[in-house]
Order: sequence, then C-alpha cells, then structure tokens
Amino acid sequence: MSIQYFSDTHIFKLDTERTSYGIGVTEDGYVGHLYYGPRVRRLSAREGLRLHEAPPPAELGREKLAFLASFPFEYPTGGAGDFRESCLDVISEQGKPGCELFYRDYRIMDGKPGLPGLPAAFGTEREVQTLELDLEDPVLGLLVTLRYSVFAAEDVIVRSVLVRNGGTQRLRLGRVLSASMDMDNRGFSALGMFGAWGRECHKESISLHHGRQVISSERGVSSPQAHPFIGLTTPGTDEEKGEIYAMNFIYSGGFLAEAELSMFDQLRVVMGIQPRGFLWRLAPGETFAAPEAVLTYSAEGTGRMTRNLHRFYREHLIRSPWKNRTRPILINHWEGTFFDYDSSRLIRIAAAARECGAEMFVMDDGWFGARDSDNAGLGDWFVNEEKLAGGICVLAESIRALGMKFGIWVEPEMVNPDSELFRAHPDWAIQLDGREPSRSRNQLVLDITRREVRDAVMEPILNVLHEAEADYVKWDMNRYLSDLGSAALDEESQGELLHRYVLGMYEMQERLLAEFPELLFENCSSGGARFDPGMLYYSPQIWSSDDTDAIERLRIQEGLSMLYPMTCMGAHVSEVPNDQVGRVTPLETRANVAMAGSFGYELDITRTPEEEKELMRAQVGRYHRYHPLYERGEYYRLRSWSEAEPFDCWMVALPDGSEALITYVQVLGRPNVGGRKIYPRGLDPEAEYRIALVSGEGGEQREPVRSGDELMRAGLLMPPLRDFESRVLHLVRSWEDRI
Repeated sequence: MSIQYFSDTHIFKLDTERTSYGIGVTEDGYVGHLYYGPRVRRLSAREGLRLHEAPPPAELGREKLAFLASFPFEYPTGGAGDFRESCLDVISEQGKPGCELFYRDYRIMDGKPGLPGLPAAFGTEREVQTLELDLEDPVLGLLVTLRYSVFAAEDVIVRSVLVRNGGTQRLRLGRVLSASMDMDNRGFSALGMFGAWGRECHKESISLHHGRQVISSERGVSSPQAHPFIGLTTPGTDEEKGEIYAMNFIYSGGFLAEAELSMFDQLRVVMGIQPRGFLWRLAPGETFAAPEAVLTYSAEGTGRMTRNLHRFYREHLIRSPWKNRTRPILINHWEGTFFDYDSSRLIRIAAAARECGAEMFVMDDGWFGARDSDNAGLGDWFVNEEKLAGGICVLAESIRALGMKFGIWVEPEMVNPDSELFRAHPDWAIQLDGREPSRSRNQLVLDITRREVRDAVMEPILNVLHEAEADYVKWDMNRYLSDLGSAALDEESQGELLHRYVLGMYEMQERLLAEFPELLFENCSSGGARFDPGMLYYSPQIWSSDDTDAIERLRIQEGLSMLYPMTCMGAHVSEVPNDQVGRVTPLETRANVAMAGSFGYELDITRTPEEEKELMRAQVGRYHRYHPLYERGEYYRLRSWSEAEPFDCWMVALPDGSEALITYVQVLGRPNVGGRKIYPRGLDPEAEYRIALVSGEGGEQREPVRSGDELMRAGLLMPPLRDFESRVLHLVRSWEDRI
C-alpha cells in the first residue's frame, strides 16, 4: 500500500518507491506536516510537529499564538494568528477575514479522481492511490478537502484542494492555494526559471534569506518571466548529488510559488493560483476546485528530479495519442515569409520541403480576414481568398497531393480593433469602462469567460479545420491580460475574471480535441509564455520560444528539459543570420539542437542552397533513426553552458542502457586547448559499447568498443571544436562483447 493511516498515533504515511511523506493530527484537530524525504519505516508525531516546543491550545490555551507561530501546518489559513504565508483566505458575509480548519475525516481510495474543468493527472487503480483529508471551519461551515494522489513508481505526489461552502452565509475566497509544506531550513536555496520573450526558462538559484522569496506571474498566463516551478536545494546540489524538493503547477494562468523563512528558521513553501486580483464568491452549497500541484523529492540531485517528472508527465498527464508516436517533420513558412505569401508561394515552399523529406506543411498567420499585417483581422476566422485562391480546400488538396500532412495556425483568444468581430461586438474584449484599452501587438484579449464569445470564435475555426481536414493545429496567444474588466460579470464577480478566463480557454481546447481526437496539437503563447503542465494535458508539444537561434535555444531547452520530456519542446531549424539575434550558426548545429525537441524547419526553403538541402535530407534520415531515443530515453545533463562552460552537452539513454545518444555543442572555441572530458550516464556498467559519430566533421580514431563502467567513470574525450560547432555520438550496447 502507498498510503497508510496509523490510528494510535493519528499519522498518515504516504510512500513512493524512494520517498515518504508524513501528516500528523493533534488531539484538538490541527493537521500538521511531519516529514517529506527519503523513505522511512515510521514517523513520530510529537517531535515531528514540535509539540514539545509549543504545546497545542488544548494543553496551554493562553499561548495559542505561540503555537500558531511555529506549528508546521499542512494547509495554513489566514486571519487566525499564523502570520506566515497562508494558503486559504476567507471573508465572511459581514466582511470579516479569518478561517481556522480542524480535522474531521479521511478516505483512502485506489485510483484518482479528476477535477471539474481543470487539467488533472490520471492513473489506473494499480498505478495511483489517493488520500482525501476532510477539514472544517465550524464557525463558517466551510469544508476543505485536501487531496494527495501518490504515484509510487514515479516518486510523485499530486496535491489539490476542494473548498465547499457548507454553511448558510455567502463567503468570499481571497486566495485558494493548492499546496503547502513546512520544514526546517537546512541552508536551502530556491531554484527557479526566469526570463522574458526570446529567452525563456533560464535557470537561477538564490540562497534563501529570512522573509519571503516569490516566484510568480500576474499576467494571466504562466509567463516567460517566471516559470510555475520552485525547487528547494541543499548546499552543493547538482545533477547527480544533493537533495531537492520540487513543486510544479498544473495550471496555465497567473500563479504564486513562494518560500518563506520564519524567525524560527522554519521554512514554508506554497504554490497556487496568483492571489492578486483573485476574489471568488462562494455561495452556500458551491465548491471551488484548486488546480493540482506536482511534488517530487530527490536525494540524487536534480537529475533524479528530472527523470521523475519526465516519467510522470509522459505516463500520467499527456493524453494525446501522439505522445508515443514519432511526429512528422514539419515545415513552417513564418520566418521565411511572414505575411507576404499566397497559395502559389506556399505550394512552392511545401514542394521544396517535401523534396528534402519534410512530411507536414504548416500555414502560419495571415490566411484569414484582412490579415496582411498584425494590425488587423484577428477575430475574423474566414479564409482570405485573395491569398488562398479557391479557398482552404484547394490549398490543402495541393499539399496532400505532394504526400504531406496539412496544419494551420490560429489565435482564438485575441481580436484586433480593426476587425469585423470587434466592430460588431466591442464589449467582447476585456477592458475597463471609460479607459482606452492597452494594446499589445495591436490586439486586445477576448472575454472568453463568456460562452457566446467562445462559440463565436470556435465555430468558424472548427469549420475551417473540417474543410481543410487539418492534421495539425498551432494555437497561439500573443499578449498578456490587462485592463481587467468584463462586461458580463457583476461588480462582485470581477475578481473571478482571470481564473474564469483560464477555465474558458481549457474548455475551448477540450472542444477542439473532442472534434479532432487524432489531431497533432501544439500550444504556443508568444513563444514559451504558456509552457506549463496545464497545457501538456491538451497538447503533447508546446512551442518553446520565438527565438530559434541554436545557441540561445541551448539555455531555453536546458531549463525546459529539467521538467518536461524533450519531445514536448517545439524546436525548429531557421534561417541565418538568425532573425532574433543575427547570429550565424552551422546548419548541422541548428539541426542537432532542434533534434532534441519536436523537430521541424521554419524558413523559405526555396531560397536554400542545394548543398544545404543535401544536409537537410541527411538530417531527416537521422531524425527517423535516432529520435525514438528522445521519445523513450531518459535525459542526463552532462555539462551546461548556462553554468559558464564554453560548451553544452546532454544525452538520452534507453532505460535498459542498451542505446544512447550524446549531443555536444561548442559554444565558443578556445585557442591552444586540449579536448574536454564528458562522463556519460545511464549506461550498463557491465556491457561494452560501440561508438559512432553520426553528426560532425571528421572523426578521430577510437577503440572499437568501450565498456560502460569505463565510459561513465573515466570519461569520453571530445576534441576542441570551433565556435558553434557540434557533434552527435551514438552508443550501442554490444551484446556479443558483454563482460
């Protein structure tokens, strides 16, 4: 059993293969966090809950504030005397804040329930077990259910919260976070991922200090500025050693991840929906469901955390039938043409790409309405037949006649003021009465909290997709949410806008997939502004960044691959000089970096020299030969350019160690230096491996076979390379030479 309840000590113990998580209940019903870490046989409640330091009110009522100041709450509330960060803030009908929760009951069940309207992890009754703890505020009649779903094989615990108004008064929720954990500080640092458009998901570690350290987004999306992830690492933690406690949020809107170090050197970490701008009415009988937070612990460095999360997301969050399929190599014309195209130009690009081995053509922005630039047309989802002569069907048939699949770009959540939709329904945009709305990319955000807006957008888009028999859709979202006002919500409900927006977006994507269950679906938001676990529930891949420069992508893809399977990362080869940074990198390196993700090309291939087309044909062959290793393999970070190295190196190895692929990129060359040693991981130490150079110039002489233990301990020498050069090595276990 993964979950046990010990009635004599009032302790709940949750076990995965390598970890244990403990919850204790005091005699007067306070629910506390006992332990999370390496698997243990038993736990002590009184010491784990520090009851000898600050006795509970039942024992010493006059010092209740002292108890609240140090008790390690499993789910802390605001307004009752715990001045640390809270997870639940409740305002009564009289406008008075305060909530205090006490234990009432529990349930242990095989399997895992979902969440209404929200993405949620899943698993069979043999794969996952769930604990539900019922807590109550008897004064308010508020019922709170804490859910813990234990995925033992992946060393993952998924938490969520249901808040039900079981009383008679109308309540308002000022915050409902999804997870909290109190523990002693052990010199922790907070690991997060930060950035901006074009440089998303860069790793950064900060030593904790007393007070609150916040990772958050208030932009209506999970955002490129801060990723919905926080890791707490012990001193000296790296890829292979040290401890890390990690939380990742299955949600695609604003979020809060916060670590607070108290005056007693106790640490509280919380995660949930961004409280700023959130105020939810909860009428009697109504329930609010908070999104899920993913917890994992590793005593073997960040590498083990990564592999835990990769396995978990592959098996228990991504639903798409494409998650275990090799995806077609696509050609997207955007960076090659922008808005300057018509049907004949698109067909020429597709034909040239097909000759090089591309298998799917994707038509990007500009095919609808009066869309000759990004100043007009968004919201008018009818085909511009001046560009696409004969309509979408003629183009789609021409693409399929080349032997290619056909995909379409859409941006359903947005509207240009210069559009037929906005002129007919100006109140359908999110905006504040009496104020000129802020524009970004000359567009506004549609109020998709309203069903009539969702229907008005989705119906014409779905019609076009049916007409074209689309195989693929790229769903974009190119600005953040501001001017937060909805014409459809009353004055008491405006604080619900941001969360209702996310729920509306999820419903739209669910509708798309219901009509096209075999669709290859890719999410995007100004590049990687909505690369989060919530989106993976709907699409097996997400566009990682609008910056397609191979060297910039090294840092972006390193950050993303810490958490997500590499095949989730949309990654394309684009033209040089690169449109974002002007850098010129070799075609081989552009392909070797993009090959780590969901691979494709983004250029006007009709302008590509013939010698580069020959290289592309070879790259297509390599993709089909070696990309299954990325689909099924385990990821190991060998060296990191983000940590001031002059080179970058990662590998994937099949779980049984039979085959591996190593990618090495020399970011900057150096004069008069020797080779660099790298140390592979994930190999069979008792086997011998044949090593082949599959990408890169030349090829030094190597021994015909090397043993797995020698490779992992003595290393593999990589020769000095020039700026931006790269190599890919293929390692195959040689059974006949097995030791």
